Amino acid sequence: MTSTVTAAAVSKNFGAYQEAAVREPVIITKNGRPRIVLLAYEDYLRLSRRDRRVEATADLRGADRAAVEKSEMDPGLDHLNAELLTNKHPAD
Repeated sequence: MTSTVTAAAVSKNFGAYQEAAVREPVIITKNGRPRIVLLAYEDYLRLSRRDRRVEATADLRGADRAAVEKSEMDPGLDHLNAELLTNKHPAD
């Protein structure tokens, strides 16, 4: 389970929240809104390695490529396609 605390609380007792973050992520809020997550270094490494596993669909062969070409988006995610078509997505 993830803990949620205010930035002021973390400022007053950083050591305790640093220890808590080794066990589970700690969400730090500012003005009532989540702003930062404090997490263990091992968790950070695991997440950063996950980002690096990327393959171009052009490199796929056979059944894998056919499966990607045949796939369809869930209708509940149509808003993502709309963002791409209007160039209004976070990467811009």
